[in-house]
Amino acid sequence: MAVQTFKAIAHLQEGVKVKATARNFELTIDEPKSLGGTDTGMNPVEALLASLGACQSIVARVYAPKFDIKLEDFSVEVEGDLDLDGFFNKSDVRPGYSDIRYTFRIKTDAPEDKVEEFVRFLESKCPVGDTIENPVNVKLNNIIIER
Repeated sequence: MAVQTFKAIAHLQEGVKVKATARNFELTIDEPKSLGGTDTGMNPVEALLASLGACQSIVARVYAPKFDIKLEDFSVEVEGDLDLDGFFNKSDVRPGYSDIRYTFRIKTDAPEDKVEEFVRFLESKCPVGDTIENPVNVKLNNIIIER
């Protein structure tokens, strides 16, 4: 397969609630009440962490058989540090995450060295992890003003 383009649309609703759609799927993204939202969904930075964990989980499921690893259970705990002063323009710190950490919880009978090799491989194949770790060309493509 060559390059494939994925697309999502984020449509602002009341307050800071956003209806995000991709293909035939919809996700509500909101902020907690403490940040001005109605707490009806994950906020964008939580969704980013969830996307990383979900991507790593999918890669684990896809590649486990190639490493002869039977996954009885697999989960990822993801957390990140974000200085809200950057978002609220209170200081000159960046508005994004400064650090993201994750823990794989793997239930398997595979030997530890085989699991470690598998984990190194799956970390190298997660598209979301790669996108977070490496510079990506992000640019405004167009502005459409409707009146």
